[in-house]
Parts: sequence; C-alpha cells; structure tokens
Amino acid sequence: MSSAARSSHDSSAGSIRKPNPTSMPLAAALLFISGASALVYQVLWVKQLSLIVGVEVYAVTTAISAFFAGLALGGLVFGRFADRLKRPLKLYAALELSVAVFGLGATILLAQSAGLFARLESSVGLFAWLLPFALVGIPAFLMGGTLPVLMRALSPQDGRFGEAGGRLYAANTAGAIIGTLLAAFVLIAQFGVIGSAVAAAIFNAIAGIVAMLVSQADKSLSEPGAFKRVPATAQARLAIGLYCIAGGVALGYEIVWTQSIVPFMSTRAFAFAIVLATYLLGLAIGSAIYARRADRIRDPWGLFGVLISLAGLLALLQIAGLGRWLIFAQSQVEVYVLYITGSELAGMCARFAMAALCVVFLPTTILGAAFPLALRLSVNKAHVGRDVGAVVALNTLGAIFGVALTGLVLIPAIGLVHTLGVLALTACAVGCIAAWFGSGVSVVMRRTIQCIGLFTVVCAVVTPPQKLAELLPGARNGEILFYQEGRGNTVAVVSQGRDERKFNRLYVQGVSNTGDAMPSLRYMRMQALLPLLIHNKQPTSALVIGFGTGITAGAMLRYDGLTKPVVAELLPGVLEAAPLFKGNYDAALGTRLDIRLRDGRRELLRNTDPYDLITLEPPPPSAAGVVNLYSRDFYELAASRLQPGGLVAQWLPLPTQNNEDSQSLVRSFIDVFPHASLWTTEFHEMLMIGSLDEMHLNVPMIQQRFKQPKVIKTLREIGIDSPAALLATWVTDRDGLARYAADAKPVTDNHPRIEYTGWVRPKEITRVLPTILALRSPPPLEGSTAAYSAEVDNEWERLQLFYSAGLKAYNNDRPGWARDVKDLIYTDGENPYYRWFLGLP
Repeated sequence: MSSAARSSHDSSAGSIRKPNPTSMPLAAALLFISGASALVYQVLWVKQLSLIVGVEVYAVTTAISAFFAGLALGGLVFGRFADRLKRPLKLYAALELSVAVFGLGATILLAQSAGLFARLESSVGLFAWLLPFALVGIPAFLMGGTLPVLMRALSPQDGRFGEAGGRLYAANTAGAIIGTLLAAFVLIAQFGVIGSAVAAAIFNAIAGIVAMLVSQADKSLSEPGAFKRVPATAQARLAIGLYCIAGGVALGYEIVWTQSIVPFMSTRAFAFAIVLATYLLGLAIGSAIYARRADRIRDPWGLFGVLISLAGLLALLQIAGLGRWLIFAQSQVEVYVLYITGSELAGMCARFAMAALCVVFLPTTILGAAFPLALRLSVNKAHVGRDVGAVVALNTLGAIFGVALTGLVLIPAIGLVHTLGVLALTACAVGCIAAWFGSGVSVVMRRTIQCIGLFTVVCAVVTPPQKLAELLPGARNGEILFYQEGRGNTVAVVSQGRDERKFNRLYVQGVSNTGDAMPSLRYMRMQALLPLLIHNKQPTSALVIGFGTGITAGAMLRYDGLTKPVVAELLPGVLEAAPLFKGNYDAALGTRLDIRLRDGRRELLRNTDPYDLITLEPPPPSAAGVVNLYSRDFYELAASRLQPGGLVAQWLPLPTQNNEDSQSLVRSFIDVFPHASLWTTEFHEMLMIGSLDEMHLNVPMIQQRFKQPKVIKTLREIGIDSPAALLATWVTDRDGLARYAADAKPVTDNHPRIEYTGWVRPKEITRVLPTILALRSPPPLEGSTAAYSAEVDNEWERLQLFYSAGLKAYNNDRPGWARDVKDLIYTDGENPYYRWFLGLP
C-alpha cells in the first residue's frame, strides 16, 4: 500500500459510526433508484431544452452544461456539509424529496418556457440563459449531493472507501441504465414527458421516504463525535485532478462515439438510448468488478495510470478496427433475435447493441474500474463527504470541459479520428503523470504505461483520417464527393448509380437523408411550387425549413413575385455541399435567398415576421428530435406566423412510420388547421397543406401562374406539364383527412409518440398508400369547365395506373406490374417521371 493511501486510511475524526451490516445493500438500493430517476430527468430535459434553446450544437452544449454544473456544485457543497452532520442519512432523504419536487417542477416549467425564453433573449440577451440554467441547474444541484452524502452516511470504519464507493457508483450507474431504457422504451411513449417526470419524482420520493424511515429507526446511525478538519494531502489532490482530466476524456469519447457509430445504427431515439445504456453498463461493471479489489491492490497509483491509459488505447483501436465485419455481425444477431422473439423492434435493438458493444463497452468498463481507485487514492476518513464530493464534482467539471472542447473545437478542426487520437494521448499523459508522480509505483507499471503510450502514438498516426467516411453505407457502391466532420454532425455527399441514372445522395450523421434522383426532384419541387401556385392571394414571402439538397429552396426561387424568400438551415456543411446537387438552381450561391443558420422552430420563436407560405422539408418524423417539427404545438407556432390566407405545407413521408403513426401525424395537423388538403407529390410522399382561412382551387388563377416560363420548365422536368397534371395530384380535403386520422391521438410536445413508436413493418407503403388513395375525392375546382375537369380526371387515372404498378412491384406481382407498365407507356410514355422508374432513357 502506498504511503498516501496508508495515511488516508489511518486518519481518524473520532466520529465514525460503527458499520451496519444492512447499510451497504440499503445504500446501493437507494442509489439505484436515484440513478434511474436522474437519467429519466436528463432524457426529458435534453428533449425540452431542444424546444427552448434549439438543437444547434452551441445551444445544446451550453444548456446541458447547466445540468452537469449543477451536479458538480451539489457534490462539492453537500459533500462538505454532510461531514458535519449527526445523521447524514436524513440529509440524503431531504435531497431525494427535494429532487422529486424541483425535478417535477422544472419539467412542468420547461414545457412552458420556450416563448418566454425567446422574448427574454430579444430583450436582455445572454441573461435569458439564466432561465434554463436555473430550471435545470437547481434540481441537478440537489442530485449532485446524493452520492457523497450517502457515502458519508455509510462511512466504512475499515477505510475501504474504494470498495464502498465503487459499489455505490456501480449501483447508481445501474439505475441510470434502467432510467435510460425506461424513458425511451416505456415512459415517454406511455405517459408523455410530464407523466414520465411524475414517475421519476415517485422514484425520488420512495428513496427519500425509505431513507428517512431507516434514519429514524436506527439510532446507531446517528451518533456523532467531534469534528476535526484534516487538509487533503498532495497525493489526494493529484488523484482528484487527474480524475478530473479523465472525466473530460471520457465525455470526449462519448461525443466521438456518438458521431462515429451512427452509420451502424439508426436515427431513432431507441438507438441512442441503447448506446448510452451500453456506455453506462461499462462504467457500472468496471466499477463493480474493481470495487472488491481496490482497497487490496498494492500499487493503486500504477493500476490507476494503466487503466486510464489503456482505455484511451482501446477507444482508438476499436474505431480503427471498424469495418464491414461489424455489419455482418449485426445482421446475424438481428436475424437470431428476430427468429426468437418475432419482434422487429427487438431485432433492431439487438443490432444496435452489437454495434455499441463493439465500439463503446470495453473502454468504458476500464474507465468505470478507475473510479474506486480514485476514491482509494483521495478519500480521507475525516472528510468522506468532502472528498467523495470533490472526486465526483471535479470529474463532472472535467466532463463539461471535455464535451465543449471535443464537440466545439477538436472535431471541427481536426476531425473525428484525429480527435480520438488526441483524447487517447491525453489519457496516456494522465497515466504517465500518475505513474511518475504517484507514490509507490512499480517499475513494471511504469513500463506498461510506456508501452501503452507507444502503441497509442502508433495507432493515432497510422489510422487514416477518412476511416469513418469510408464506412458510410453509400460509399460501398459509390464515390464520396464531399465529407465534413463538424460540430455535432457529419455531412457527406455520395455519388451513386450509373450513366443517366447517376445521382448524388446527402448523408447527415452517416444516415441517408435525401438526394437529387428523379423521385426527390419531384416531391421537393412540388413542396414549394404547389402551395405557391394554389395560394389564394399573391404570395410574396416564403420560409423553407430545412435546406437539404436545396431543391425545394431552388424551386421556390423560380416563382416570380417572391420578395422575401427565407431558408432556416441548421448545418453549415449542408450549405457547403449544396453545389453538388443538380436541380437546385444554385440556390445557396446567389444573393436572393435569405439563409438563416438556425433550426426551424427556433427561427419561428425568435422571429415574429409573418409569411405567406411556410414549407417544411425536415428529416423523417421518426428520427430522434425531428418530432419537434411535426407536433401540434409546432403547427400552432407556425400558424401564428402566417399572413392572412397563408399556408403551411408539411412533407408527409409514407414508408418511414407505420400507418397508425401517419394517422397521428395527420391528426396533429388538422387539429390546428380548420382548412386542409392532402396531395400526392411522389409514390412514397404526400404533402399536407393547411390554413387558418378557407382555401379555394381557383383554376384560372392557377393556370395564369403556371404560365411563368421558369415554373413551366421546373415542373415539366419532373413530369408535370400542365395545370391539370398538377391538380390531378389532389387526394382529399380536410374531411377526408379527418376520416383517415379517425380517433388517432395527436403528436404533441408532451406526447412525442412518433419518436417512440414501434419499428416500421416491412412493406408498410403497401398498407398506407392504398388506404390514403382510397380517400380520393374530386378536387373542388372553381372556374373550370366540364372538359377541364375531365382532363384532370384523365391525368389522375394515369397517376393511379403508375401507383398500381408500383404497388404490384412491391408485392412481387410481376404479371400485373407488366400489364400496368405497358398501359402506362401507351398512355403517357413521354413522362420523365414515369420513364425514370421504368429505367427508360
């Protein structure tokens, strides 16, 4: 045992109570419950903060830092305070009961704070951030005190702080795993955001009441002695400082892993929950394993240095070793679990877990093992609460710095792979400092750390910086034209296909978002031009939420008369990649378009300017966080930013969610807009158009607008060569949408149900498309003749024939498909949209 550790164990305050054989199981159970509730709150608050401060990376990082800062400060304050108390278990009970009150209160207030924050920001600037900081920071401050206070209440007289702290940390982290999975898979889906907060508050209340009852019943736990201040030793301060740096490195790993692993995952909230749960699982297992040994290890400083260094090397090696083998392993696991359970969701979750285990698990297990050693090296009997609080608090403060430095500085400057190399080398530096400045370190341990450092340097040098770009799904059979690793995201453009069917596809965070193939050109151009052409007034202002490939924004600029065309786009990399996509008319390069780097909801909150049209082209609604742009609350916000007669046009993809979820999306829309219609813009896509005022399809006006030369050319390229062909894409009015939505529950900010719904069934398009097309009613054409209505009907019959062929292709009905295709070529064989699908030049 080192001299520092020995002096720590031998110090005495003369006040340590006798050990209680039931205290460790009780403490572990309490912290398990506490950890579960804390992670439920964290998941909820991250979701709510995205609605208040936006999803831009600076805003999210700043807001989440309030949570970590509260935890750190709470650990410092309550840890010191607990050392002076006769019955620290009572303080723990008070903390848990207070978290129940303030945690639930913060969740309720956050749900009402978006508008207030926007108004405060416009009037008092940065001082507005005090609002989310206070709402999140106060309950986090109370949470931060639970571990050090309960550790002080336990205070093992034999001085085995590493074992006791490691077990409590493992229990707390195990609870956090349960909280993470409960929030994603059960609570939010069943009870909504506020209901989930109520459940978390109940967990806190249970822990607080149990602790209070035990404290009152067991008098042996409340006998204090004389308090004596003992300063921390230099070795203890060194251990805490190094563990602070390790906290920054650990959270830096998490940032890199989150961006690196997405090509093997999904954008669904389930995927991110499983990655986080795996991260926490490693910490819990590592801490639990080493808790039993931490106080008996003869060279704690040496082992501490080896563990931190080895975690860095493994984190780098696992990214360097990623390849197609992981996709094969994921597929095998998915098939096996699907065979056993028959559940698509279970199969996909197993797929996610395989990726997380291969990338995240081992390094975090080693980092978890370092926690009991950090306690062993730094905790003094006389100040258990103070020292445990300092270890946890400084580690958390290091995490704040690590998140900011990694996400905002290192990744944009040097990329993901090189950032991971810097973090690994930093971890080796921590190990070297521990080995050379810690007491009693053996030569073997020092040489081991040297070898780890050498291997880390070699691995950092030889791992190609484009490693992750090469793993993009589209890169297997395509060419990477653009790749940028930025703040909180990666943006890539991959060229796919051959000859005349060659197209470029946009990848964000390793997941395909859209492209410039014919189907994308068609629905995105109609996303802008259809509502502009049918608008009952003379539209002069329009907002596009989501630049994407720029096709919607470019089509908007083709319409004469717009004096205020605006785009809200979150990612600068998307704008930089825009020139690589055909059909957007270089929208990002001109000066006419007002581009605002902000997420769409935040733009509407901060800017009260009204628009004649707000049209949306976000990612699919099931992607994590994107539900913010599909909720009833969002539509209410958008409606408040409309000019009289203004329209909101919402993209409705059909294959990205089940039919029941599409019904909920429609319900959310029509709950806000008393006047609405549905249009089919492409085989897989629909468009909902809503207004607070009555809408009319004025045929003469539409015909006149259609005559604009740029509009004619833009629409003819996608198979719409006349106003009749445009009007033939009409499906139904609000009454038809209401019949489709039936009794479906709406998607709201409190119930973001589409984000937590079940996995999409195979060939869901074959269920939802016929159901929607069956709603079709004749468009209410004003000012048209019978002959013109017949022309619209003829165009609809051709479109319906195309859809029939597509559905038969999905169902493997080759004879039926061949018949429909033959008829389609005969009736409209020159249509470029149909020809693209049929593989014709």
